[in-house]
Amino acid sequence: MCGMLLRIVDDPQVARATVLRRHLPEEAELPEPVRNRIHEVFGTDLTADEAVSRIIAEVRSHGDVALHHFGLAFDGQDVGSLEVPPAVIDQAWNELPNDVREAMTLAAQRIQRFHERSLPRSWFDFDEDSVFGQTFRPIERVGVYAPGGRAVYPSTVLMSAIPARVAGVSSVILCSPPGPLGWPHPSVLAAARVSGVDRVFRVGGAQAIAALAHGTETVPSVDKVVGPGNIFVAIAKRLVFGAVGIDQIAGPTETLLVADESASPVALAADLLAQAEHDPMATALLITDCRGVAEATANEVERQYPLLPRREIIAESIRSRGAAVVAPSIDVAIELANAFAPEHLCLMIRDAWTALPKLRNAGGIFLGERSIEAIGDYTAGPSHVMPTGGSARFASPLSVFDFVKISSVFDVSAGVFAKISSAAVSLAQIEGLEGHAAAIRLRQGECSA
Repeated sequence: MCGMLLRIVDDPQVARATVLRRHLPEEAELPEPVRNRIHEVFGTDLTADEAVSRIIAEVRSHGDVALHHFGLAFDGQDVGSLEVPPAVIDQAWNELPNDVREAMTLAAQRIQRFHERSLPRSWFDFDEDSVFGQTFRPIERVGVYAPGGRAVYPSTVLMSAIPARVAGVSSVILCSPPGPLGWPHPSVLAAARVSGVDRVFRVGGAQAIAALAHGTETVPSVDKVVGPGNIFVAIAKRLVFGAVGIDQIAGPTETLLVADESASPVALAADLLAQAEHDPMATALLITDCRGVAEATANEVERQYPLLPRREIIAESIRSRGAAVVAPSIDVAIELANAFAPEHLCLMIRDAWTALPKLRNAGGIFLGERSIEAIGDYTAGPSHVMPTGGSARFASPLSVFDFVKISSVFDVSAGVFAKISSAAVSLAQIEGLEGHAAAIRLRQGECSA
């Protein structure tokens, strides 16, 4: 197997230390062309964090002027009016091929139906004439970011804006960088239309996140920013958090396949390649208890990848971040998967449902041969915006819960107050908060039996 694009790792401990090892985002070095562009724009060498900090400060201070400046500097275009007119959005939808319009409509319907099932409801419970509960209220204004780098992602618009609409968000705003014709890609504009986006702005990169967070003369500020992007977008979301909410800090996409001897190496290879074509930094991994499956899959990767248009990106991704790990059992394979906490976890094993209770950490769980990550990217229904970089240990995919706020509700009766107030006084005194204790005692006489 020497010289194969997909390496095979036979030792799970070696795999943990190498191909399954998580790397912090700051460990990644910026490509030389990007470093050169930063130097040209700012007149000095800056880290990604330093560059994004300057961009945010400029947008806060100079608004639209800064957006035009950075749009010209990074996208090579001075677009004039930042907002995309509704007529241009309508034209993008009307000029889509019929099959694409139908596909986008089907996807939108399935996404909406899935998220309507998970919509939370306010609740109230009674305790001796007291009422306790929670109210769920939608966030008022949300900004969606749709990237436009190596590929365009109208599906991301569907997967982000539709859950917001289902949750009841009153205003959904989209930012996406302009393409060669000066507008965001027509498919992105069409997706905005079918998703119910209210306004679209042709602004990209960290400056778009800054504009959504702080507002400019043209771009209104929002309450939460969602959507993936490159490292500069991810850093910008991290830096504006607090001024606005964010969904997550998304890193490069990743898929981990767990397979036994029943899995098809042809299909496994196709799924790995589908993941790898996203980005040179995408991660495509296979863990199997059968070395024959690992070898056959590696051979299939060699056969299939030269046939794909994005083969250079695929080769770079598989060579740097891909692997087939051979584990002594499927249980060990699942433990390795839980430790890695992938964005997408695909189980290509017999009786995949029986393994579901063992899966603790994954953004999306795909069970069986047809439940592949690629179908989840488009038409299955759940949002494909999922936690990356191991954050599936504590984070969840984008859902209606990202677009609602929870308020706790209290209406304490005299009887319940009499039962719980002395304990509250004791706890307040332990913390040295005598004002709290005094406020409680003031009402204890009113509630005595």
